[in-house]
Amino acid sequence: MGSRWTRRVLVVEDQGALRTLVCDLLERHGFETAAAVDAAEAMRRFAEFDPDALLTDIDLGTRPTGAELASMLSEIAPHLAIVFLSSYPRAAAGAAAMGVARAAFISKQDLDSPETLVDVLDRALAERPVPEAPVAPREGLGALTRHQLEILSMIASGRSNERIAADTGASVRAVERSISRIFERLGVTGDPTVSPRVAAAAMYIAAFGPSR
Repeated sequence: MGSRWTRRVLVVEDQGALRTLVCDLLERHGFETAAAVDAAEAMRRFAEFDPDALLTDIDLGTRPTGAELASMLSEIAPHLAIVFLSSYPRAAAGAAAMGVARAAFISKQDLDSPETLVDVLDRALAERPVPEAPVAPREGLGALTRHQLEILSMIASGRSNERIAADTGASVRAVERSISRIFERLGVTGDPTVSPRVAAAAMYIAAFGPSR
């Protein structure tokens, strides 16, 4: 199984033509998208879509606003990257982008350059914090958190992503994200002739012995 997942973006925009344009643009750049017209629909789509990022207008025509939606979803899913796409002036969003920590902001007027939107979204996704502190030293297996080591031990025992999800009470998507980060930290990606899953499992077995 590959080491990366297709990044999912929940797009919330009350203008239908723009909503379609943004989704098409992102899908052409390798993202998977789901669309919602307002916060109420976005909350419903969020549960079934399990996005990695929220891209939302600030003024959705109804309450909750895009900023309120972002705040609510950030509480539910701290890993969620937040990007506001709005006609508001950047200064009006404030230093913390509508009060949402680590949120990014882009003007709708910048949509004439698709790369700008994609770059902002890429940066927002890359900057999401890892919730657990890594074990020192930060090299090899020492770069992994305790939770990541537990996941790796399950990989080494031959369990599938679906089995790991069932055993840990996480979604399969969450397990895929964790495994991708594990592979990247271990430096086992990038060589098409090497299976990251096999290489990572071998590293664990070499250090700790066979996992049960």
